[in-house]
Amino acid sequence: MRIGVLLAGLLCSGLAGAQVLERGNGPEPSTLDAHRCPEVACANVLRDLYEGLVAEDARGGLIPGTAERWSVSEDGTTWTFVLRPVLRWSNGEALDAAQIVASFRRAFAPATAAPFAGHFDAIEHAGAVQRGERPPAQLGVSAPDARTVVFRVTRRVDLPRLLTLPTAYPIYLPAIAEHGAQHIRPGRLVGNGAYRLADWLPQAMITLERNEHFREPAPIPRVRFHVTEDASSELKRFEAGGLHITETVPPQPLPQLRARFGGQLRISPYLGSFWLGFNLTKPPFKDNLKLREALSLAIDRDILTRHVTALGEQPAFGLVPPGVADYSPASLGWGRAEQFQREALAKRRYAEAGYSAANPVEIELRYNTSTPHRRLSLAVAAMWRELLGATVRLRNEEWKVFVGNRRQRVVTQVFRGGWIADVDDARNFLDNFRTDSAANWTGYADPGFEALLDAADAAPSLAARSEKLREAEARLLSAHAILPIYFYTSKHLVRPEVQGFEANPLDRHPSRFLRLEPER
Repeated sequence: MRIGVLLAGLLCSGLAGAQVLERGNGPEPSTLDAHRCPEVACANVLRDLYEGLVAEDARGGLIPGTAERWSVSEDGTTWTFVLRPVLRWSNGEALDAAQIVASFRRAFAPATAAPFAGHFDAIEHAGAVQRGERPPAQLGVSAPDARTVVFRVTRRVDLPRLLTLPTAYPIYLPAIAEHGAQHIRPGRLVGNGAYRLADWLPQAMITLERNEHFREPAPIPRVRFHVTEDASSELKRFEAGGLHITETVPPQPLPQLRARFGGQLRISPYLGSFWLGFNLTKPPFKDNLKLREALSLAIDRDILTRHVTALGEQPAFGLVPPGVADYSPASLGWGRAEQFQREALAKRRYAEAGYSAANPVEIELRYNTSTPHRRLSLAVAAMWRELLGATVRLRNEEWKVFVGNRRQRVVTQVFRGGWIADVDDARNFLDNFRTDSAANWTGYADPGFEALLDAADAAPSLAARSEKLREAEARLLSAHAILPIYFYTSKHLVRPEVQGFEANPLDRHPSRFLRLEPER
C-alpha cells in the first residue's frame, strides 16, 4: 500500500523524487525587479520570491509578513510595524528594518520609475521624491531601530493592504550595486520569500525552488511558471498532464467546459475590468468626443460576454467593477438603454463626428498575443464595420512590445486595456487616469477629474469619499477616454491533486499555500 501511494505521488509531481508544481502564467514576465513590475505575470512570480511587511493568505486575508504586528496612531498619520525577531534573505544574510527603509527609498527614486509607486502617494513626500523634487532620504519611512519600520502618511489610508504589493517588497540592494539591471537573473536574484529563483528560460518557464532560509518551509519543493500566452495551447498542455494550474481558460461554451472538466474548472468573481482605450493625444481620437462615444455605443456587450468571452463575465458600462469595498460604481447613462437604441445613437454620433459610409474612419485596434483577445478584437472590429462602416485593422503584438507601445502613446489608436485591482479600493482603478500616472495609457488629462480624487482623499468619512470617487468615475466615463466592455471573472483549471487553491477577489494564489497530494 505504501509503495502504491509513493508511486502516485511521483506521478503527480512531474519529477521523480521531488514534487514540482507546474503553473501556467500567461505572457513572459517583463521583469522580476519587484519595484518595476507592471503586470500580473511578474507579480505572480514575485509573490513567491518576496514577502512584504504584510502578506495575504490563501483566501486573500491580511496576515503578518516580515512584520509580526503593526499599529496606527489615533490620528491615522503614523503606522508602526514591528519585524519578526529573525529575518533572512535567501542567501542567508540577515534582513533588518534599515534595509527595508533603504529598499523603499530605491522604489520611489526617479531612476527606478516604479510604475505603481503612485498607489503609495499617501506616504509623506512620496510624490515629491518620485518626481525628483526631494531626495529619497526625505521619504516618510524610517527605522528607529533594527526591528521597527515607521511610516508617516498625509491622509488616512489602508497601508497594510498596500504593503502586500510588489512595490513594497524589500530588494537586496548589494545585488543591484554589483549587477545593475542583471540582478534579476538566476544566481544573482536574492529575495526573502518562500522560494528562490533557480532558473529562467526566456519565453518558456521560470523555475523556483524552496528557500531554505524562509521561516516556514513551503510544502512543494519546486514550482515552474510556464509562459502560456496562447490559452488554447495552455488548455492542451493541461489536458496532457503538463500543467497543474492554468492561468486562464479559452473562450468556450460554459456548459461544455463544466461537463468536460467538472470540479477542475474554477470560476470566481474577480475585481477587474476589461476595456479598450483611446489614444487621446493623437488623431482621430484627440478632441473628438463624438467619435469615441459612437464607437462605444456600437459595441453589443451582451453578445460579447455571452458568445465570445462566455465564462461568466458581466457587460460593463463603467470602469470600477461591482463588489469593490465601500463603493457604488458609476455607469454610462445609456447603459440602461436597449441595444437597438444605443446603435441608433451610435450612428448619429458617428455622423456628427464627420464620418459616413463615403468617408469612413480608419482605426487600428492593437492587442497583445492571446486567443481570447484575438477573438474579442475580431468581434469588436466586425461590429464597427457592420454598424458604422468603419475601416478597422487589427494589430497583434507580443506582450513586451505591446506594453511598450501602449505606454509611449506614439503608434497606438485603439488598444486593449483593462485593470486588475491591486487593492480592494475604487481609487486603485481611478488613479491610473491621473495625468502623471504611468498607467495612463490614454493620455487623459482633466484637472477637474484630479480635483475630485483629491477631494476624496480629504473627505471626512467613507461615505463622502465614495461619493467623490463616484463623481470622478462619472466624469471619466463622460469623456469616453475608455470603452468599457466587461467585468472579469477569474477562470482556472486546477487538477484534483492540487490542494489549498482558494478563490479570492484579487485572484492571488501564492505557491506556499498549495500542496500536491495523490488524487484519491
